[in-house]
Amino acid sequence: MSEQINTKPGKVLIIDDDEDVLFSARLLLKRYYSIVRIEKNPNKIPDILKDEHYDVILLDMNFSGDTTSGTEGFSWLKKILELDPTAVVVLITAFGNIEMAVKAIKEGATDFVLKPWQNEKLLATISSAMKLSYSKREIEDLLSKQKQLTSDLDSQFQEIIGASEEMKRVFSMIQKVAQTDANVLILGENGTGKELVARAIHRHSGRNDKIFLSVDVGALSESLFESELFGYKKGAFTDAREDRAGRFEIASGGTLFLDEIGNLTPNQQVKLLSVLQNRQVTRLGANISIPIDIRLICATNLPFTDLKSENRFRQDLLYRINTIDIQLPPLRKRIGDIPLLVKHFTTMYCRKYNKEQKSLSNEALKKIMGYLWPGNVRELQHTLERVIIMSESVILQPSDFLFSSDNSPKDMMALNNYHLEEAEKMLIIKAVSKYDGNLTKAAKELGITRAALYRRLEKYGL
Repeated sequence: MSEQINTKPGKVLIIDDDEDVLFSARLLLKRYYSIVRIEKNPNKIPDILKDEHYDVILLDMNFSGDTTSGTEGFSWLKKILELDPTAVVVLITAFGNIEMAVKAIKEGATDFVLKPWQNEKLLATISSAMKLSYSKREIEDLLSKQKQLTSDLDSQFQEIIGASEEMKRVFSMIQKVAQTDANVLILGENGTGKELVARAIHRHSGRNDKIFLSVDVGALSESLFESELFGYKKGAFTDAREDRAGRFEIASGGTLFLDEIGNLTPNQQVKLLSVLQNRQVTRLGANISIPIDIRLICATNLPFTDLKSENRFRQDLLYRINTIDIQLPPLRKRIGDIPLLVKHFTTMYCRKYNKEQKSLSNEALKKIMGYLWPGNVRELQHTLERVIIMSESVILQPSDFLFSSDNSPKDMMALNNYHLEEAEKMLIIKAVSKYDGNLTKAAKELGITRAALYRRLEKYGL
């Protein structure tokens, strides 16, 4: 009774000018792989590879024009790798030696087989080559997907939407600092898009083909801080069952983004400063230091004046992370960008939830622009997502947008704006929002001239 063999998916191309070799190899391999193609004429290789990708290519080194030197084989090996750099090529010859085998590997061959071969050895060689081919293909697929995702995200600054002067200044800063390796500190309230800016800097930098790794260090407990950032050796603590690289090691070569850096404890700040000064990390439980090469970007929602306080943050660490600082404006200081953001998010969520395209009535937009958005762009985004899901109307009305009383402009003014200049600024924002940017009407509402309003807009950067 004949042995039952399960054919595996896999495509093998065999190129040899000896028909007996082609026939016997095909007879053997077709029992194991779904497609086995044979070709006697090496000159057809370019056309064959143009039409089809093969997982493994078996290539003879000596054709009729040259029976011993292997020159033709090396020439065709080079040509194959030019046509397909990921090709997995196994060279076969009856006149091999150690020197030729070493040269074959150096030239890019995966393995080297002598004729006549033992069937078991040939099958083992092809099996190993097939696994390598699959691994190469997986890597290529991952890289291709990564490039496509990067391309899809790479509008000028991804989802950083804005045309206001404040955002133009942010875009200009991104362009200037991206091409350097300077450490960057991004300052801004929660929801202003600090991580988006960090990703934009990375994508426009010389490290854009390497990893971008984001870590919320504010969420790391004292006990997890070192193990997560610096890694650990097996047995370093109770649950350390295997060696593990930390975030600094993983991000080496790319960009490491440390969010909520202002929440670090004094002890954590000391440990981070040491790593940044020495440009190397030591895993918990290890004695060997590992060099790191990262672009560091940090972010915090704390005001810069708070960070500069000696009791709040180490000044030597602040100097390390703050070669350049980028201040992101809150949404209330760039209300002119709200219509752009509304259009972007409504389109995005209508597509996501298979809804008919919706838009806002003038009254609804007016209501939105009159709100101070304490949660900034993130709050606006979540609000629009909720409204898109819940509203049955194609034209969204003011009643679709429900703001809690404690976040209303009136209450925010009462609670947070006792400073005269800040209160004046908020009143100007409200007046301009109320009249949809009509400065003549806003000035009249405020009881000042249009020229006086212009001066105050310039003064407050509105």
